[in-house]
Amino acid sequence: MNNTIFEEIIILLTLAVLAIACLKRFNIAPILAYLVVGIIVSPHALGLISNTEDVRFIAEFGVVFLMFTVGLEFSLPKLIALKKEVLGLGGTQMILTSVIAGAVDFYFSQNLKEAIIIGGIIALSSTAIVTKQLSEQLELNSRHGHLALSILIFQDLAVIPLLVLIPSLGSDEPLLLSLEINTFITSGIILFLMLAIGHWILRPLLRTIANIRSAELFTLSVLLIALSAAWATHAAGLSLALGSFIAGMMLSETEYRHQIEVDIRPFQNILLGLFFITVGMLLDLNTLLPQLHWVLLIALLLIIAKTFIVTVLCYLFGATPGVSFRTGLVLNQGGEFGFALLTLALTYNVIEEGRIQIVLSAIILSMMLTPWIIVNNGRWAKIIFSKSYRSNRQSIARQIEENSEPLANHVIICGYGHIGQNISRFIEEKSQQYIALDLDSRRIQEARNAGEMVVYGDPTHREILQAAGIDKARVILITIKNSSVAKKIIYQVRSLRNDIPILVRSIDERKMDELYSEGATDVIPETLESSIIMASHLLIHLDVPLNEITKDIAKARKDRYHFLRGYYPGEEAAHEESSKINEHTNTLVLHPGSRAIGMKIGDINLDGRNIVFTALRRGGIRGKQPSPDLLLKENDIIVMHARPEDLEFIKVELMTGH
Repeated sequence: MNNTIFEEIIILLTLAVLAIACLKRFNIAPILAYLVVGIIVSPHALGLISNTEDVRFIAEFGVVFLMFTVGLEFSLPKLIALKKEVLGLGGTQMILTSVIAGAVDFYFSQNLKEAIIIGGIIALSSTAIVTKQLSEQLELNSRHGHLALSILIFQDLAVIPLLVLIPSLGSDEPLLLSLEINTFITSGIILFLMLAIGHWILRPLLRTIANIRSAELFTLSVLLIALSAAWATHAAGLSLALGSFIAGMMLSETEYRHQIEVDIRPFQNILLGLFFITVGMLLDLNTLLPQLHWVLLIALLLIIAKTFIVTVLCYLFGATPGVSFRTGLVLNQGGEFGFALLTLALTYNVIEEGRIQIVLSAIILSMMLTPWIIVNNGRWAKIIFSKSYRSNRQSIARQIEENSEPLANHVIICGYGHIGQNISRFIEEKSQQYIALDLDSRRIQEARNAGEMVVYGDPTHREILQAAGIDKARVILITIKNSSVAKKIIYQVRSLRNDIPILVRSIDERKMDELYSEGATDVIPETLESSIIMASHLLIHLDVPLNEITKDIAKARKDRYHFLRGYYPGEEAAHEESSKINEHTNTLVLHPGSRAIGMKIGDINLDGRNIVFTALRRGGIRGKQPSPDLLLKENDIIVMHARPEDLEFIKVELMTGH
């Protein structure tokens, strides 16, 4: 790599870091940050990057790794299990949208080859943005999330024939002559050979490599497999991305699939970021400005048309109007694979560059609006289909009521994930009754088939809690990860009953006090409870009497874990794991001249802050819970815990008093 390329990569990475940091504050997807960087550095704008071909060559490997991870997610059993949603709904959406979009393009361009590719590109949605946003909103396993994911699976698979098709359409021959049957036959043979190699050779080879227990060797082997497969299809006249997808499929059925995904993701994210930057570099703002009205019109038509098509299809496939509309809103944008196909189409001259500018801009604009649309999808659906939602919720409430009618003094479990299911088994062991509320339809179906008392219902709604028998329930258990959702449930429970105990799971220690203030009876923080459990096992091995262990654990829980909530952050202070800790533990040495020398601990001005002095070390002797009357001396070491900002305050107060 020459110095020019190296300098260009440094410029791109620097701007990408700045753009992502800025846009993250507004909860905007990193993809859009990369596109903005590409627009800024392109020869059509500031011109910071002169040779786009070198950068594009490196960035193309981002698509290679993206298709590799898509292949890892693809499995034949999964496809068969979701055949109605994936093949039926997803296939119909892809074909219908492609035909409509292609017909519109053909009307203007009179170019059938271009119309076929444009139609396929417009039919695709953004897997990256949609799955990320739905996951953050806890809607990935909802009814509309399930339908959206099924359609996205088919769209990802539909990219493969398009990758094969574009090089064939690049010739000047008529359409039927340019569709080389040999290309598809070659693709089929390569697919069969690679899958055979994956089954008979790669699985035992990976097992041997894994047994060596070298993380570097395993990662290098995976990279070698992915890139070798991409090279093989490229050498056969096909695309690099097709080979990497097949490599992912080869490894998807192995026991190392999850480890492979973890190892490959850093390479994918960085290189894919470069790819999106090169996509942004394709945009020529000077050319676009005179055609801005067309870009806005196409983006608007794209969003409206895809919303309508997906909504109608979902309704025809049996979904309620509200769920159908929410699915349409979620999938009404263009997708990242559309960028890959447009880039490939430009390489093979299938589409005119001027038309690529308009389509590319419309897709980018639709993707920029996607997070905002998905955030509001529920609100808009409930406004437009309020009658449908009310009747649907009433129907769900009636079903829950039928299940809860024979119950009394039971437990209502809000969230039937791993923890909820484990707790339900303890409840059953003690011959107690429960009813669980969850929003994952597949999980509910499997659990009900096994005889579990779990029903579909959103516990943030009063009528659902009433239907679950909250008036005669004994305890409410909230196992949902999201603290905002937990707060809504607590609020609804307390509006119905003020006397019922509410137990809440918390994965974030910072939210404990908030949950207590909302009305939770007990908040169980996962990290601190894990510490207590491990400590109890350790103390048993240290021959500490069982009654002492029980007493210590009970005291820690009674004090709401204050004894455990301190944490020495060390070098992790700036990392996400440390930021989740509500309070840090820190030490302060009273050097000669410190203002606090000669003061009593009880006289220290805390300014109303929650600062706890947990210990004091003097002359090598450590004393816990120092008395408020204790006089501080020179070289005393004070141990305290509080929020990071409060620690900074008290350090200044003890040292200088300013």
